[in-house]
Amino acid sequence: MLITTSERIEGKKIVETLGLVKGNTVRAKWIGKDILAALRNLVGGELREYTEMLSEARDESINRMIKEADKLGADAVISMRFMTSQTMSGAAELLAYGTAVKLG
Repeated sequence: MLITTSERIEGKKIVETLGLVKGNTVRAKWIGKDILAALRNLVGGELREYTEMLSEARDESINRMIKEADKLGADAVISMRFMTSQTMSGAAELLAYGTAVKLG
């Protein structure tokens, strides 16, 4: 599956637009990781626990978006974007979305 943030794919012709595809996940770290992150926040530096959580969430949301595109018979997803929002303290939703297309 080809995924791009652009509206077209160089050297390929889009022959059919199949529609919006998306994948999302909501992630939270367990309380021990929250405590470590809070302590690290006091002294500065990267909050590795949250970096890891968001990286995992991005991967999962992309995989779910691809699965939806596969169901439609897509060859690619164009104009792919991420959106994130806090759902509660220490938890975040990450949404990947784009347009599923057939290539010729």
